[in-house]
Amino acid sequence: MRILLGAQNCGFGPASVLVAVSRLLPGHERVFVGDGVAAAFARRNSDAFGAIHELTDPYGQQSVLLDRLLAGSDQIVSVMDADLVLRAVVARRPVVLVDCLFGFWRHRHSLTRIRRLCADMPRTSFPAARRHLDCLSPHERVLAAHLLADHSVVQNFPGVSRRMAEFTDAGAGGAMHLTGPLVDLEGLREAREGKREGSGPAGSRPEGSGPDYDLLINTGGFKNFLLDFDTNNDYLRLIDRWIPDLLRDWPRFTRVLVCGGPYAGHRESTLRSAGRRVDRRHLPQRELLRQVAATPHCLLAPGLSALHEATLLGRLPLALHEQHYAHVFTLRHLAGTLFGHQAGRFADVLPGHALPEDDLAGTEALVAVAGRIREDDSLYARFRDTFNERIERYLCLTPEQRHGGVAELRRLLDGPPAPAVIAAILAAR
Repeated sequence: MRILLGAQNCGFGPASVLVAVSRLLPGHERVFVGDGVAAAFARRNSDAFGAIHELTDPYGQQSVLLDRLLAGSDQIVSVMDADLVLRAVVARRPVVLVDCLFGFWRHRHSLTRIRRLCADMPRTSFPAARRHLDCLSPHERVLAAHLLADHSVVQNFPGVSRRMAEFTDAGAGGAMHLTGPLVDLEGLREAREGKREGSGPAGSRPEGSGPDYDLLINTGGFKNFLLDFDTNNDYLRLIDRWIPDLLRDWPRFTRVLVCGGPYAGHRESTLRSAGRRVDRRHLPQRELLRQVAATPHCLLAPGLSALHEATLLGRLPLALHEQHYAHVFTLRHLAGTLFGHQAGRFADVLPGHALPEDDLAGTEALVAVAGRIREDDSLYARFRDTFNERIERYLCLTPEQRHGGVAELRRLLDGPPAPAVIAAILAAR
């Protein structure tokens, strides 16, 4: 079977889920299509695909290529890319929508209204279909994609069961399937076993001589509909200011790995000071999993995919401050867990600061907060002090407490195994 796969171009979360799903489909011809940060992640993990088509202009000249790829595919798999679902429906190709943030999407139109719009949608061309849904917000278009897809695979999270029931009540006709973590299970197994493929990052130690690093800081993909490496990047600049102070405040960390999309290509670097080292790298996903498994302590941007990977490797990470509104959503819904209680938050620095309850406006507000803290020495001092308190509490956790925190998250986020769910869908196809 020839399977065309694409992911929402918004950080590394959707793309990492797509890579994980693709790795669950051995024996099929797997073709990636996409643009931006999703395409960059696919290229960094190219062994998960048989072919990669990066579209620099998916709504212009290269839409013809995309239509041709759709026509030549037996099955389409989209991770939260609503437009790819729309194109598949217009091309009359069977499509599965995979969603790791199903409970996150907000809607002002009722689900019944969105369902009716989908039922009346013209299917003569992609532009016509897209114009018909222009009244919907980006979040609502993802919900519409669930109603249009032949199958929806949704990752478990607090609130997901309620949202699934709401879809049923609204008369949704497609099949909806709940799963547990959508992650690279084979890569996790290899990471637990300590397997390595090729050489590790520059300066890594010989295998068997202990972990390469004392501390791993994972910023994730970072880039999305607003954030970028060179614009709206106050969060990254705040991290850059803070890293040297982290080394001063915590002399126990002599080897630090800062990894994520912002440190790819010419942006990677190494900082050495008084016998200590900080490597900034963008690692292939499976090498990152090996580092997570081996490194004693981990700070991460609170994205769900990275959190799933850490907990399935038996690691309880400490959450960095929120980059965008989805991180606020995640931490809010995990507030009752040890992970949520320990997490760094900008509210520690600016108590009572009102954050708009909106994806774009909330993310814009977080960018402004990060910029204020970076530029204001007194706010920065508070940021440094409050996060040091979080780090100290994190480091003081006993092995039993960490194990309990991991088990707590795994129970909360568990669900039917993704390989079995996806295999059943394809078998039915």
